[in-house]
Amino acid sequence: MAIRKIREMGEECLRKTCKVVPEVNLRTKILIKDMFDTMYHANGVGLAAPQVGVLKRIVVIDCGDAPYVLINPEIIERSGEQTGYEGCLSIPGKSGKVTRPQYVKVRAMNQNGEWYELEGEDLLARAICHECDHLDGILYADLATEGLVNNEELYAEEE
Repeated sequence: MAIRKIREMGEECLRKTCKVVPEVNLRTKILIKDMFDTMYHANGVGLAAPQVGVLKRIVVIDCGDAPYVLINPEIIERSGEQTGYEGCLSIPGKSGKVTRPQYVKVRAMNQNGEWYELEGEDLLARAICHECDHLDGILYADLATEGLVNNEELYAEEE
């Protein structure tokens, strides 16, 4: 199990556009495993390669139903709208209200280099959009309509 350092807002690597992965090789598979280990260790539901300092178009997601690997993802369909608070492992302790599609369909390669399509609604749709944004240097904080709030304040409001 390899836990990598999660890069935080302000670090340059989070603002870069990532490179396409030309092929899935052993180094790619090791990176994917490390990304899952890092995400689970941090109690996240998604992680993009730039969040661990690697400028490649790779995303891992696990919203509780199944783990997904998205290499060179491209969102090919989106519909509906949902607005809610998002957090990010790269912006610890903060949340912000973001509007995302209610449904998305993404085309990507899996860890074996095979192309597939994944459909997601609700949290999975939000996670796909959030993580794919990371690959283009976009943070949810850029999209938060009411700025960022401390999670302690947010959770205190909900009680």
